[in-house]
Amino acid sequence: MDGERYPQPASGGSLILAFRLQSKTTLIIGSNTLAANRAFAALEAESDVIVLAPGGEASACDELQWRMHQKQLSIVDMNALHQVADFAAEFRAYLDTLPNLALVCVTDSLAHRESNTRRSYDSAKAIFDVCRSCRILVNITDVPELCDFTLPAAHRFADLGTGRPSPLQIAITTNGQGCRLGGRLRREIISSLPQNVGGATERLGRMRQRAKLTTTPENLPVFQQLDKETSESLTPNTPVPQRSIFESPVERLQRRMRWVAQMSEYWPIEHLARLQDSDIDELLDSQVIDGIQAPPTQRTGHSTTEGFEQTDTIPSQHGLLIEQPKTFKGRVFLVGSGPGHPSLLTVATLDVLTKRATVVLSDKLVPASVLDLIPKHVKIHIAKKFPGNADNAQNEMMQIGVEAASRGETVVRLKQGDPMVYGRAGEEVLYFRSHGFEPVVIPGVTSAIAGPTFAGIPVTQRGVSDSLTICTGVGRHGKDVYIPGYERSRTLVILMGVARLKSLLEALLSETSKNRNGLAYPSYLPIAIVERASMPDQRVLVSTLTSIAEALEVLGEQRPPGMIVIGWSVLALHDTGFIDALDNDDILDHEVVEKWLSGKTSRTFEGLVDAWDQLS
Repeated sequence: MDGERYPQPASGGSLILAFRLQSKTTLIIGSNTLAANRAFAALEAESDVIVLAPGGEASACDELQWRMHQKQLSIVDMNALHQVADFAAEFRAYLDTLPNLALVCVTDSLAHRESNTRRSYDSAKAIFDVCRSCRILVNITDVPELCDFTLPAAHRFADLGTGRPSPLQIAITTNGQGCRLGGRLRREIISSLPQNVGGATERLGRMRQRAKLTTTPENLPVFQQLDKETSESLTPNTPVPQRSIFESPVERLQRRMRWVAQMSEYWPIEHLARLQDSDIDELLDSQVIDGIQAPPTQRTGHSTTEGFEQTDTIPSQHGLLIEQPKTFKGRVFLVGSGPGHPSLLTVATLDVLTKRATVVLSDKLVPASVLDLIPKHVKIHIAKKFPGNADNAQNEMMQIGVEAASRGETVVRLKQGDPMVYGRAGEEVLYFRSHGFEPVVIPGVTSAIAGPTFAGIPVTQRGVSDSLTICTGVGRHGKDVYIPGYERSRTLVILMGVARLKSLLEALLSETSKNRNGLAYPSYLPIAIVERASMPDQRVLVSTLTSIAEALEVLGEQRPPGMIVIGWSVLALHDTGFIDALDNDDILDHEVVEKWLSGKTSRTFEGLVDAWDQLS
């Protein structure tokens, strides 16, 4: 069993690296169009480029000659090296004159279309041997056994807003088994991504740099540790303290960096791509702190987070309007978007989103495929419910809703799942009512039931589970919650708990836990974590209470949103079925679960069944 705890390495793969070649030299042997392609890639990596061309500049392709005249690279005649008797010794001596040489790319081992010339295998082998003896990485085109590295089919995205190249690049390799197929897959990946994903990457990079502006010599060690935690964390949902007016520089830095991670994870790509510096500053330092409104600010011009032109004055909530604006009274809808897949929207929700809404206030977890259904002229706000800011963001969204409705807008508050199932809809109903608006609440398909269903888990099943309990994994203001005690006939669904899995397991398993009302749970009880339920990249991890934390850590990066399902119903529909758990007291133990898991500590299921996958 120990041999199956971690994936076994399978040969045939590549260690794909992204090289920084600043102040390093790339040597390209050959002067054809492939050499020009290699040269351009090296130049974008800020490498110095030298081209060894048989015959020198005259034999080089037009692009290489142009780049030489632009002083982007240099071209050296390679014939001088071939004319000596000992080519290998002369080539090695030449390499010794290049102290910063990092990579060698041989391109004239590919047959030239015009002259039909091609470097012989023996000559290519001599170059390879010299580079190997000098510990210099080399790639020889079309001779895979003489390659220390390969160059994947790559693409660098542009920032459509500025027209400049963005930091985002993708690369794909077939490890020499289908170069043309790799190029085709690259095109298909590019076409499947949002149009301005390059711009989104550039804006997030800018936000990350602005978030670091609080870094000082005193808190630099804290930032370095935080940066390490952010990059290594399995989820960006790690709780942070609620923002306070007494926030220290270190706490401010922690919050800002965590918010950057949250936006990377949840915000729609096109909304990220439209961020301006003013939007970034507003997102990093919201006006609302612990329910106290900071002094009023004037915000005018293009508000790119909402995608519309706005020339507004945002008043303090304590401001006094002498003359009330003369507008038609607006309306407020609280609607549920279901677990994620747009086909699970109710007809009523689809109607208000596409035909009635003029302003949409969306939770951050509502997927882009649902937001894409909203007409382009409708203003969209994305909730800034990042760890440590959930309450502030909730207050801010309700304030925006009241202001918009007071202007006569039709406000749609869009929530994932069902608004009344841990969606804070009750708070919003009372808030809007206190400001003169009676919201219309439209139910949605709750993920608490739909999520397990998509994972093949019935939340109730005769002979297995005759009751269902739904609870949250986090209490108000981030406090711990009380978990109901164990009952064999009950299915327990925990929403918003994956990021707090270890503390939840302590509450479930410990005999002395103060956060549980009732009996402790058996260590062998089945548990499932369902991530991104109903979406094409849905993932289900099934294990036991004692093994689930380690299994999740081994599985790697989490896929929010996720939920937890605990109970014997997790096994109910496996294979031929396990629907007599309530009738067989003696067989409910580790062996039952391990048999279902085929002797492993966990099992993982990727994707959806075909019928639902076709709806994507």
